[in-house]
Amino acid sequence: MAAETASHGVDLIPVVTLLAAGVIAVPLFKRFGLDSVLGYLAAGLVIGPFGLGLFTDAQSIIHVAELGVVMFLFVIGLEMRPSRLWGLRSEIMGLGLLQVVLCSALLTFAGMALGYSPSVAFVFGMGFVLTSTAIVFQILNDRGELSTPKGQRIVSILLLEDLAIVPLLAAVAFMAPGAETSDLSSDLMHVAIALGALAALILIGRYLLNPLFKVLAQAGAREVMTAAALLVVLGAALAMQLGGLSMAMGAFLAGVMLSESTFRHQLEADIEPFRGILLGLFFLGVGMALDVDMVIANFPLISFAVVAFMLLKGIGIYAVARLLRSDHEEAIERAALMAQGGEFAFVLYAAATTFGVIDGQTNAIFTSTVIISMVLTPLVTIAVTMATNRLTPAAAATSLDGIDAPDGLTGNVLIVGFGRFGQIVSQPLLARGLEVSIIDNDVEMIQAAAEFGFKVYYGDGTRLDILHAAGAENVGAIIVCVDKADVALHIVELAKAEFPLVQVFARAYDRGAALSLIAAGVDYQLRETLESALVFGCYALTKLGVPELEAEEIMEEVRRRDEQRLAIQQVEGLYGGKQYFQGNRPTPTPLTTPKRTGRSGNAEAEAVLKGSADASGTAAT
Repeated sequence: MAAETASHGVDLIPVVTLLAAGVIAVPLFKRFGLDSVLGYLAAGLVIGPFGLGLFTDAQSIIHVAELGVVMFLFVIGLEMRPSRLWGLRSEIMGLGLLQVVLCSALLTFAGMALGYSPSVAFVFGMGFVLTSTAIVFQILNDRGELSTPKGQRIVSILLLEDLAIVPLLAAVAFMAPGAETSDLSSDLMHVAIALGALAALILIGRYLLNPLFKVLAQAGAREVMTAAALLVVLGAALAMQLGGLSMAMGAFLAGVMLSESTFRHQLEADIEPFRGILLGLFFLGVGMALDVDMVIANFPLISFAVVAFMLLKGIGIYAVARLLRSDHEEAIERAALMAQGGEFAFVLYAAATTFGVIDGQTNAIFTSTVIISMVLTPLVTIAVTMATNRLTPAAAATSLDGIDAPDGLTGNVLIVGFGRFGQIVSQPLLARGLEVSIIDNDVEMIQAAAEFGFKVYYGDGTRLDILHAAGAENVGAIIVCVDKADVALHIVELAKAEFPLVQVFARAYDRGAALSLIAAGVDYQLRETLESALVFGCYALTKLGVPELEAEEIMEEVRRRDEQRLAIQQVEGLYGGKQYFQGNRPTPTPLTTPKRTGRSGNAEAEAVLKGSADASGTAAT
């Protein structure tokens, strides 16, 4: 069979095997509440050279699949506008640098305690300091925590670690036997090439990419846009690689340069399928690369190194987090998530072997230690989550009967999110006879809604292809009713960029979310508890003896003050407009603005009022 397949020029057996391994393992592991990363790693171990032996060259698969990590960094860059990246500068250069320095010291001493020389121990420890970007990003992405404040802090640390690979490779070259005779001019030339590649990438991203995508968009060829997106990612990675820098960093910078482009959402949608498949393939390759024979032969050393390094690195991460005022829960979670070594360790150890700093046997031991730590990371995060009582029971398998994906919907209104808020919003629209299309990504809610006569389609509103399939470009309004503030903001940004002629209305979780939605250009937003709280407060006033007409006037005044405060906050920030907010401390201002100005009742009072006005006018002058 294999010979017949090969005779046609294409051997599909390896491809089918890899796809089948991922398709079988990941859902199986997810069903038992385990991370998809662990499923890929286990599948790779089973089909690799030390399992069933279906593959013998794991490194070649890893080299190709590293493009998945590159594309992941590009997608992260698209979400990281330059202003936002600048806002993280203290976390990148402060938090990230402090963590790298402390953990490198701890792990270098640990390596020396294992009997290695200082230089070898330094290489061993630094390879372990560089956290696995792929694993951490995948876990955060699965949890939906990449855009949260704690997720952004982890991203900042990972960016610093990606940058650290450059001086580390230079340090390894310096430690090589005979390195003292190296040519200074050659070293300076390498630095100049790296800086030149970085500058060229920034200039191209700033001045050429937007016009390029504008021309391609006008051509109307969707497949060419996809090819151009891949060209940008891989071209940026290649430029950085030729400059001696990290491919992932090049892709990240390309994403940042395009983060404010009108085409960024289209780029993200085009890259996403390739990113997901290649990242899964990377994890499969890492699982295959684990040399089981080497582990068995050096089991005491490797097992002790894994435990000691993960423990010491976790302690260092926790100490830095607490020092910089993260709470205990976040510090523990970060330590569990980042205690492993990463894919850059393979690069560092290979370079150290090439320069003669370590031998092949030591390289294999170091690499096996890192791979085992990567395999253990999902299990460690689950154990920590259980220990802190934050693990939710694994959801039982849900039937997909009656669940349809949107495809060419043609409604007057598109509702994204059909929870309590969305259900109420739909009622006046349906009562008026409008054709309403509804999408949600909660299977159980969709099935429950069907029992009440609603047709809700399964779809993630943060995906551009789903919005197109739901007919978003042809509706009169897109109504965003999801309950998560960051998801609502992402959908609004996506809709306003892709469908500028369509009105977008959104549910705001709180005042901060409302300000973010307004900044994103939403046509109308409403805080989810505002009107219900005002109605409740008005009812309370009437039951406390306030006349109904007066209570309604007070409510209107509260609304007016709220609108004025919100307008000021759009300029001054969340703490602006405090004078319009009623506190429960004594205040000299009236509860409501008087309808008429004060008038004097006699000549003496009029003279006093006039004199006060003249005096205040003179003082103001």
